[in-house]
Amino acid sequence: MPTVKYKELKEIGKDERTKKLSELNLELVKAKSQSAKGGSARIKEIKKIIARIYTLDTRNILKEDKKDDLKNKMLNKTRTKDKGKVEKKT
Repeated sequence: MPTVKYKELKEIGKDERTKKLSELNLELVKAKSQSAKGGSARIKEIKKIIARIYTLDTRNILKEDKKDDLKNKMLNKTRTKDKGKVEKKT
């Protein structure tokens, strides 16, 4: 199992990452069953890759939330400015 870098994970789509995650979880189970025979470096590497995928997904979710929050703040500012105005009767 070659090491998967964070940059490589950023380039692939969310569906591909989800697929990769399920493959890695299956591989982790297999590696754990074989670790009774000896060697845990492979397990450690698989866990690191899984953690990278989860980290990337979490960062993307947080970025989307920040964008939504900024949009809502901008909308609220324009709404409060409009409420403060009083129309003159002619």
